[in-house]
Amino acid sequence: METATIDRQFLARPGLDVAPGLLGSVLRHTTPEGTVAVRLTEVEAYQGADDPGSHAFRGRTPRNDVMFGPAGHLYVYFTYGMHFCANVVCDVDGTATAVLLRAGEVVEGEELAAARRPSARSSREYARGPARLTTTLGLGRADNGADLCTPGSPTQLLPGELVDPARIRTGPRVGVSGPGGDGVAFPWRFWLDGEPTVSAYRPHVPKRRK
Repeated sequence: METATIDRQFLARPGLDVAPGLLGSVLRHTTPEGTVAVRLTEVEAYQGADDPGSHAFRGRTPRNDVMFGPAGHLYVYFTYGMHFCANVVCDVDGTATAVLLRAGEVVEGEELAAARRPSARSSREYARGPARLTTTLGLGRADNGADLCTPGSPTQLLPGELVDPARIRTGPRVGVSGPGGDGVAFPWRFWLDGEPTVSAYRPHVPKRRK
């Protein structure tokens, strides 16, 4: 029997509304190696044309095309010439908003997760950070555009246990500055309080001109 995925209509809303609701949900990815599933504990919202930190701030490009919808697809991008990061596309078709998946707890496929993350000192580090999360799940460029809301899809976003709203915290996004250069103007990172898998916060450090 197929497990029901998250309703696409739940995702077809602004990223700031969707992001806290994704905490506790499960991203499950199956490859020829096997299946790994991660319960999400930390996410960040990106608001497209209204957000200087978004890949879509300056408009549509071949790289960010998936962000423009429809909702319920995975936007995967390569960063720093080293890592992939994964986002859940939100909002109505044509509006480029997405939620970056920053961290989570492996709840299925721990043996495969350990093989993919041999440098991890403990299981809490398997998906503690956006690049580690995609590595642990086995996500890459080929998964850009994957449909997360179709039963039978190799990549699915599944409802998790209900989260107590009192556990949800919010703060500045990692590595993104606000108009004042400190990121505080955009407190669009959401995480579950007390979760050891939540990544360490590092404030944005502006580059100095030489």
